[in-house]
Parts: sequence; structure tokens; C-alpha cells
Amino acid sequence: MTTQRSAGSNGQAAGYLLPNLLLFEQVLRRLGLDVGSGNVLDLVRAMDHVSMGRKQDFYQAARSILVHRKSDLPLFDEAFEVFWRRPAVGYSTRDLRSMGVERRFRQPQMAPPPASDPQSEEEMDRDAEAGDQVDMTRSFSAREVLRAKDFASYSPREIVEARGMMAELTWDLGDRRTRRTVPGDGTTLDLRKTLRLNLKYGGEILELAHRERRVKTRPLVLICDVSGSMERYTRILLHFIHTIAGGSARVEAFLFATRLTRITRHLRYRSIDQAVSEVAKTVPDWAGGTRIGQSLKTFNFQWARRVLGGGAVVLIISDGWDRGEPELLAKETSRLQRSCSRLIWLNPLAGSPTYQPLTQGMQAALPYVDDFLPIHNLNSLATLARHLGSLSPRRSLGPGYRPPPIVEPEPAPAPLPEPEIDPALAPTFRHPLWGRSRARQP
Repeated sequence: MTTQRSAGSNGQAAGYLLPNLLLFEQVLRRLGLDVGSGNVLDLVRAMDHVSMGRKQDFYQAARSILVHRKSDLPLFDEAFEVFWRRPAVGYSTRDLRSMGVERRFRQPQMAPPPASDPQSEEEMDRDAEAGDQVDMTRSFSAREVLRAKDFASYSPREIVEARGMMAELTWDLGDRRTRRTVPGDGTTLDLRKTLRLNLKYGGEILELAHRERRVKTRPLVLICDVSGSMERYTRILLHFIHTIAGGSARVEAFLFATRLTRITRHLRYRSIDQAVSEVAKTVPDWAGGTRIGQSLKTFNFQWARRVLGGGAVVLIISDGWDRGEPELLAKETSRLQRSCSRLIWLNPLAGSPTYQPLTQGMQAALPYVDDFLPIHNLNSLATLARHLGSLSPRRSLGPGYRPPPIVEPEPAPAPLPEPEIDPALAPTFRHPLWGRSRARQP
């Protein structure tokens, strides 16, 4: 292959290129990029037309072949600069797996002590050069730390671990009694079945059959904010929506920023990465502005009658930062509350102990929300799952939305009356020609 000729003038063997490319592929995949072995083979074939002596040419070729999304370009650039360089002391202290969250310094290594005999002096010196080690035996649990960690500070590897922990949660929305009846132990008498049962007794009514109301699981509707202020939580919340949709057949999902988009059909993909990619292509206003009131109005007028049947529970996931009119948000939130069985607002910022709902959007919507809960870590998701499982079939609704009273403008003051003039005080000057007729012309 031509790659052997382009190995460089330093005499390095060309056989190291493919293993290094495979290692670089693993780094990119751990960072969350969609890179496969086929892309690496394409890059190897591209080396027949790219000179390995120029790093910039190799960088452009790798960037065009291995990157498929515009949002992955910053991660690729940083990984390329770290991986394809000659370390000064033979190794690098950069943590490639956590570059997505901008970690720039080494963290202490937490590991249990070895079960063997004490180390020798040379081994102790070698460990001291590698970095500080903290003995966390019986005092550290990675799962417990991950449960209490905020979603905004997750690394790509921690997102994968959190996805598995989300799948372990049990989502029970409760049951509701429908108007239809089925054979059972209810109080309603089933006349037809009663007559059939008593035919063997010659028509004497000796056995009674009853019917009871049919029980069905409540549907769930999720309306998630993907505006710019929610960008830190968007990906993990999409994992949450995909997980909860996989465990229940009656789930409807919508995303909004400045407009509302239905993404229910994209949640049918079994791969979360494919589902997120399809959703990103569908939502045109991703990470844009926020118009919560207008989005809820679109849902109420176009989708409410289709998806809110059967006593649905609605979850709104948003931080409440709204650029629209507060009156519109209050009106549409009140309308939505009376159209569903339960309206729950989930705010990622509510997990902070110093948070107060002072924004105009939250102050306008909170009077018409049944439950206001945080959603910032895995512990809050577990609390949400328990809360949904303990919902009461009855609730007390407060007063509905009423538009603010119209303040009529104050009437203009009446004009001042004109002063009357006394004739006695009128001027007495009189022109000598006043009252005389003009002389006739000859």
C-alpha cells in the first residue's frame, strides 16, 4: 500500500498506523461520536491519496470521514490534538473520556488497596509519580455518587452508565376505571349471564352474575423544553424519555423551543443514539429561543383531543424561562390542567437549594400546576417514579384562569367655560364711517 511509502522520513514502521487508528476510533466512540470500523478502513484507503508528511492534510481527511454531525466537531478537534502528538515525557495526563465536560486537570485516583504484601520502595516511588491515590475501601460507591450528581455535569461515559440505571426504574402510572364493564365481582347485575346460568335450574333464579368496570393503565404525555437554556440537560432528558417510552405502550412525547414538534414515532427505535439523531433532524428550533405559552397553545388546539383521552398524566419538563407573554402561558396552562388527569411540572433548576421560581414564566404557570418537582439527577427520577405510582384518582382543582380586569382610561377633564363679557365693559371706540352708506358713483 501507499501508506508504507508515506510513513515519513523518520523510519517509523507503517504497521503502527492501523493500530493507532483503531485506538483513535475507540477514543472517539467513548466521547460519543458515531464512528465504526468501516470509517477507519475508509480513512486507511484515503491515505493512498493523502501525504502523511503533512499533519494538516491527514487532519482534514480524518475530520471529513470520521465526523458525521456538526455538534461533534469540537470534540473531534480536541481529541485529535491530544491523541496525535508526541508526549513530552512519554505519557499524557489528559483524561480523554471526559473532554466533553472540559476537565483540564487530573483527579485523584480512587482505588481499593492491594491484597498482596506491602509494595517495595521502587513501586511506591512509581505510584507517587503517577499521581495521588485515595483509599476509598468501604466508603465509596460509584453508583451512589452518580445518583446524586447533577445531569449538567455528566461526562459521556457517565451518561451511558446513567442510561442503564434509568432502565432499572419502575414506572407505574396507576390504573383508572373506564365506563365499560367486564364480568367480575362488581355491584352491577349481568342479566344475560344470570339467565344462562339458571337455565339448568328450570328458570329459577338461584345464581347471580355481576359485572365490574374495566381497569386500564393511564397514558403519559411528555412535553420537553429543548431551548438554549435547557441545552445542558437535553441529551440526558432524551435518554429519560426514550427509556420511559420503552416500558409503556401509551406514551406521547413532544419537544418545543419556539414551536411544538411531536417525536413519538422516533422513540420506537431501540437504539437511543439512532433515536436522538432522528429527533435532532426533526426539531427545527433545537437550542433556540423559548415560547412556552405559544407551544402549549398549539398542543391544546391540535393535539389535546387526540392524546389526552383516558385520564392522561402530563409531564412538562422546562426551566420556565419564557420569552412570550405571561398571560398566554397562564391561560394555556390552566386550559391544559383541566384537560388532563394530572399536570406535573419538572424543573431541572429546582434541585438547587437556593432556587426560587422568580421568573415571569414560572410565576404565571405555577398556580395551575398540580405538582412542581425537580429533575436534575437520578435520585429525582426515582422520586418521580414513586410519586407517579402513588397518584390519587381524585384531585382538587383551584380556580381557573381569569384575564386581568381591563382598566378603563380616566376621562379627560371637561373644558373650562368661556368667560362672559359684560357689554358695559365693551370698548366704546367707533369709526366715523361706520353706518354710513357709500356715495353713489356718477
